[in-house]
Amino acid sequence: MVTTLAALALATASCGAPPGEPGTTTSTTTSTSTSAPAKLIKVPDVSGMNHQDAQNAMQRAGLYNLREVDGTGQGRALVIDRNWVQTGQDPAAGTEVAPDTVITLTAVKYDDR
Repeated sequence: MVTTLAALALATASCGAPPGEPGTTTSTTTSTSTSAPAKLIKVPDVSGMNHQDAQNAMQRAGLYNLREVDGTGQGRALVIDRNWVQTGQDPAAGTEVAPDTVITLTAVKYDDR
């Protein structure tokens, strides 16, 4: 019995103190992330361009969030981009915007002119 108690006492002593008791260490790591502000992009002038070429110009500039609008107000979808010509854009050409800004391209069919 004395041997069992000695073994039990030795096993308990080797486990260390319970968490939060003196003699224990805990570490906490905090990280802070600082990100640079997004680089602004100058909106290209696509007025009078074929709609497909206008889209390509916007994407070359780094602007991919493009919205297409039928300039006649009929709500038609710009299905075949090459059949349309740009009549407006928002924001205006030369405006500096964040890369995720929505760019609205307004166009009419060549036949509508």
